[in-house]
Amino acid sequence: MAEDAPRRQPTLDEVAERAGVSRSVASRALNNAPHVSRAKREAVERAVRQLGYVPNPSARALATRQTGAAALVISGEDPSIFADPFFAQVIVGASAALEEADLHLMLCLAASDRGRKRVAELLRSRGADGVMLMALREDDPLLPLTVKAQMPVVFGGRPVGASPRWYVDVDNVGGAREATEHLITRGRRRVAALCGRLDTEAGRARYRGYRDALLAAGLEPLPPQEGDFTEPSGAAAMAALLANYPDVDAVFAANDNMAAGALRTLREAGRTIPADVCVVGFDDLTVAQFADPPLTTVHQPIQALGREMARMLVSVVNGLDPTPLILPTRLVVRSSA
Repeated sequence: MAEDAPRRQPTLDEVAERAGVSRSVASRALNNAPHVSRAKREAVERAVRQLGYVPNPSARALATRQTGAAALVISGEDPSIFADPFFAQVIVGASAALEEADLHLMLCLAASDRGRKRVAELLRSRGADGVMLMALREDDPLLPLTVKAQMPVVFGGRPVGASPRWYVDVDNVGGAREATEHLITRGRRRVAALCGRLDTEAGRARYRGYRDALLAAGLEPLPPQEGDFTEPSGAAAMAALLANYPDVDAVFAANDNMAAGALRTLREAGRTIPADVCVVGFDDLTVAQFADPPLTTVHQPIQALGREMARMLVSVVNGLDPTPLILPTRLVVRSSA
């Protein structure tokens, strides 16, 4: 009589599925790591007993290195960037997704040499289970460090001139193109662009969308008037634009903050909106709804951006290899255009 085949050992994935938790939560529970709720820890222990799971010693050693936290790193020069409604919504989305995976959110700002050194050490030392990295500029010193990072790195927005393995972005070109096409359908022919920083992919991509729409309509794009995505920079850029091109009859601004600054400058210059100049923004932040007049803008799913970044990071931490994700945009028409 033939011997019975050896019984297959249950896997950690099966334990996680039986317990109704993620693989990373099951791993941390088995290794008595912090930041696992009592209910989930008990569910994992119950699944282990039911399945007869026996941890692999080498895998157990690796699992104990998990920290139970993920870092959101924003490469910016101004600490007040965390007060920007855009980044506030990203944080809300990321935090909600990490909470589902029982991971804590660490916030890091690479705003100085000291801040960048701390982030570099974080990337080298596995001070977190993974990192979400946002707002990178061209030639950002953090970018080459991610290649040697000892943990997964997911990018929020593609860096200029790079194609990272894991990133979540929005359709910047398509959104800017739709905004500019809307201005053209309103009969506007001298359409200008208030760009964000052109050393960022978002700034460049949104100018490309603007330019593509004008060229397709047989109209001449104006040179980019650059700002830094803040309201004061939008006001200053609009003033410079009026000085150089007083016949401008429409403006696409790279975000709502800059659009709000442009509206202020136009009112101070005695221009009526939208009769004299139409204005369209990008983001669909709260400021767009309460602008004077309410701002036509491109809606991007900001909370979803943070949420999908975090979900992608959790997938990578759990040993998966997700594909990059581009989130859609849509035009929201209000009174300014």
